[in-house]
Amino acid sequence: MSADNKSIPVLYISYDGMTDPLGQSQVIPYLQGLTIQGYRFTIISFEKAARFNELKDHIQKLLRESEITWVPLTYHKSPPVVSTLYDIYVLRRKAFELYQKHNFQIVHCRSYIPALVGLALKQKTTVKFIFDMRGFWADERVEGGLWPLNNPVYRLVYRYFKRKEKQLLQAANYTITLTHKAQEIIHQWQVIDTPSIPIQVIPCCVDVDLFDPEKIDKASLKVLRKELGIPADAFVLSYLGSLGTWYMVEEMLHFYKMLLNIQPNIFFLFITQDSPQQVEEICKKNNIGLEKIVINSVLRQEVPLYLSLSNWSIFFIKPMFSKQASSATKMGEIMSMDIPFITNRGWGDVELIIEEGCPTILVNVGSEEELKKGVNNLFTCRRPPRVLRQIAFERYDLQVGIQNYDKVYQDVFSAARKI
Repeated sequence: MSADNKSIPVLYISYDGMTDPLGQSQVIPYLQGLTIQGYRFTIISFEKAARFNELKDHIQKLLRESEITWVPLTYHKSPPVVSTLYDIYVLRRKAFELYQKHNFQIVHCRSYIPALVGLALKQKTTVKFIFDMRGFWADERVEGGLWPLNNPVYRLVYRYFKRKEKQLLQAANYTITLTHKAQEIIHQWQVIDTPSIPIQVIPCCVDVDLFDPEKIDKASLKVLRKELGIPADAFVLSYLGSLGTWYMVEEMLHFYKMLLNIQPNIFFLFITQDSPQQVEEICKKNNIGLEKIVINSVLRQEVPLYLSLSNWSIFFIKPMFSKQASSATKMGEIMSMDIPFITNRGWGDVELIIEEGCPTILVNVGSEEELKKGVNNLFTCRRPPRVLRQIAFERYDLQVGIQNYDKVYQDVFSAARKI
């Protein structure tokens, strides 16, 4: 960034909390890097009460050290729809109030709810609007069962957001998508003026300095393995992240059961902040013993050490339309640790990445034959060391993501100065 571009005031709006895992991995590191480039950020985020009370001091200190202003608001979950409308009302008032004080030149909106307010700011002020859409949010809500279309209220809400989606895309000075597949889909839509929509693809990136296998202390790894009750000669399959709507936990446990039929000395390590109940219930339902299932909630800084126990990692994601716009943070983190993984077809850019030479296993979860091949390949697959980490550097390095955001900001700011 040139000297005359320094200290550009930016309002960043997120409906995810900064105390949420996503806020800590997919918002704060980017803004810290962009602050070094000369931008002055004010963050508005919506915080869940329990996490906020636990982590607010830590996050506040982290942001203060980077000279980032944080304005946390309270997230409301119920009653459905009404609570979200209330959050939008509060957000709109706060955003306009802050604009009057700071005269922001850019408003950067993470997903659709913040983008509604970002659009209003653009329409009523001189601020430039970045729509960081993340994914096809309205379709995610429907396909994830959160907005059943047989309910007339949710049907109206869905139609409203699909109309707004087109408006947001056309009004944004720049749109960010997570995948090239999403960019391709948007440019195929006939109902909007797609050639005029500037889109930058920035996948979920990873801090490759944190997720670095060379920094793992072997003695600490040995102690951890003993604490978790995993024998030194055991094979470890891992899963990293939430167990929510989109992750096919039952299918992953089915794959694990198939592995056990070949090699009984296999442990399945879940690194998640979610309750172990879902995993335990599926295991009982499918006659999978719990003695080799290990479920642990860990702090972000501890994740690389826990991942280092893995021989392989696994994550199956529901292959639905909306998931073509998704980028899995876990994939970059696993690759950065140079751990091979098995996943399924039909989401994000995964097939493109593997076609370009990523040495891992890709299956069709609905095919028992492909799953069996995946099981066999897992024990025979050979790969050169550090290949996965090198691909993570090229595709998912946080510094590359920061550079791409900086490019978007500069393009938007340069266009603003020409007006």
